[in-house]
Amino acid sequence: MRITCLHTADSNIAVFENAARELGLNQHQFVHVSRPDLLAAAEKAGGLTADIRQQTADVLLALSEDADCVLLTCSTLGSAATLAAETAAVPVLRVDQALAEQAMKTAGNVVALCAVETTLEPTRHLFAQVEKHPQALLEMHLVAGAWDKFKQGDLAGYLQTIAAAADAQYLNGAACVVLAQASMTGAAQLTQMGKPLTSPECGLRAALA
Repeated sequence: MRITCLHTADSNIAVFENAARELGLNQHQFVHVSRPDLLAAAEKAGGLTADIRQQTADVLLALSEDADCVLLTCSTLGSAATLAAETAAVPVLRVDQALAEQAMKTAGNVVALCAVETTLEPTRHLFAQVEKHPQALLEMHLVAGAWDKFKQGDLAGYLQTIAAAADAQYLNGAACVVLAQASMTGAAQLTQMGKPLTSPECGLRAALA
């Protein structure tokens, strides 16, 4: 199976390669395309505009011509996958769809952590749409200062900041903590109080299914 991933951060390529290896998916072929300009445009615009959504969907459609499945790994641009999926001949998935579905099966407080402000609204919208446990309650939190560290290239500091935020939510009584962006995945290995859900693992399982 040929799975093509569209990223908006170069560092996410290694994140997905690691996740695939941990899930034992070596028999599948992974192709990675990185377009940081798409996320940069959304950040500059203060969110996902119709133009950027269409532009991203066009990229996904082009990638779908030579793949068995296409995964959009950027949470800010997520709805572009839904748009592309309407006309693509193969599945086009947003990596956080399966994440939302798994998280909202939890009874109790589900806390979704985001590092980029532009991810808050798309994530909130996605989590509100999926089928949920009657006792699931969603909370959204922006991890202050984390994205600045990421943009400065301080990946270790970025992941430590997110892990600390996740631990604080577990201490606060969260039944489930979600790392909403793929770039946050490494923080799941650094937490002390619980194991947060991450989008690469959930998304890759969904792609295979």
